Amino acid sequence: MRPNQSYSGRMANLSDTLAAQVVASPQGLALRDIQEHLQTQSVASIPDRTLRRRLATLAKDGRIRKEGVSRNVRYFPPHARDRDPIDTGIPLSPEGQSIRDAVRKPLSARALTGHDDSLLLNYVPGNTWYLSAQLRAHLHQVGRVLNSADPAGTFARQVYERLLIDLAWSSSRLEGNTYSRLDTENLLERGQAASGKDAREAQMILNHKKAIEMLVEGAPEIAFNRYTICNLHAALSENLLADPQDEGRVRHREVGITGTSLIPLSIPQQLNELFDRLLVTAEAIPDPFEQAFFAMVHLPYLQPFIDVNKRTSRLAANIPLIKHNLCPLSFIDVPERLYVEATLGVYEVRRTALLSDLFARAYERSATRYRIVRDAVPQPDPIRLRYRAALSHCVQDIARNPESESGFLTEDALNRLGIDIHEREMFANVLKVTLDDLHDGVIGRYDLRPGEFHAWKAGR
Repeated sequence: MRPNQSYSGRMANLSDTLAAQVVASPQGLALRDIQEHLQTQSVASIPDRTLRRRLATLAKDGRIRKEGVSRNVRYFPPHARDRDPIDTGIPLSPEGQSIRDAVRKPLSARALTGHDDSLLLNYVPGNTWYLSAQLRAHLHQVGRVLNSADPAGTFARQVYERLLIDLAWSSSRLEGNTYSRLDTENLLERGQAASGKDAREAQMILNHKKAIEMLVEGAPEIAFNRYTICNLHAALSENLLADPQDEGRVRHREVGITGTSLIPLSIPQQLNELFDRLLVTAEAIPDPFEQAFFAMVHLPYLQPFIDVNKRTSRLAANIPLIKHNLCPLSFIDVPERLYVEATLGVYEVRRTALLSDLFARAYERSATRYRIVRDAVPQPDPIRLRYRAALSHCVQDIARNPESESGFLTEDALNRLGIDIHEREMFANVLKVTLDDLHDGVIGRYDLRPGEFHAWKAGR
């Protein structure tokens, strides 16, 4: 660098050097790789903090792409991990294409925009529609698998094991989580965290497990209300926020969103009022697919929580699908880049067509997947299905009070649990097998802590 060059000029040159280095490395670069490369180019050593800030600015401007969290962060060319949507098999409507082109401009070329209340206030359930009647009819056709008279959550329970892994993995992946699907399966089923990964990534996936269990177990009661959405957020954000008090609580301070020109709403009273309006509106929408899509549009746009808003919206989108026994939406095969661009389309130009294109194709993929899964796996054990709550209660109480195990099999206890007199022997056998098979990977299903489980196991 020339001695008389201005500081801003040197920083601009550094940015260009960094961008060129990353773009030339489709396999991605860690911070250490970038430092080593700069040294080979005779560039003076740059403090890690300065280098991270410069790389963050390049990612924000769309010149490079940042993946992973904490020590696992790598920097990729803008298109390194996600193929163009045409190649992914997701056809875009002309309006969706227009939105994508608009948000692909460098961040510095996109106008700053504030929160627009009218996007929510002008929406009238049953009158305003983001999804066309034709598209809704098509989604009902591909997503309907059970009789509408079946209890809420029946289908989700039939495909639960596959849904749990699919949704926990794919939703986490959309947040930059680097766990593979196999890593996710090992963590959820065997309690084995992947070596060399940041602990926050495992926490994110385990949080998804808790949230998915909440939706499936509570299918008859879940709804678009504060209890459901705030507890969903609390499950997804556990141990991931700087202040634990922000878990499940509407934020009371400003937030910024990396990579967008949107400036979110910051007035706490207005935020609370609009959050309540959002929930009342969502609950009043008569079509489950429109409800699901509404959640994906409005929860991220309002940013009611300090963080974890998009994750909350993806799981909240499954509320009406689970309640109505429609195929759930797991976001398998959703390109991360296109998902981000579709969300930016709502943030910055308040248009939903690109997100609608993505939603429709993602749902078709999920519906096909879970129809095949349902047909390929054995039917659920009717005893486990019928007495799910009683079984969970027994396992939880026995693990916490080992001496109580025999007490659950008395006639009085089985009467209190509501076990049919002709099915009591089968229930007792299922309970015994469940206790014998209990391990770290499933104890969250019974609200047991690892310490409680290991103490019980050691004394058994």
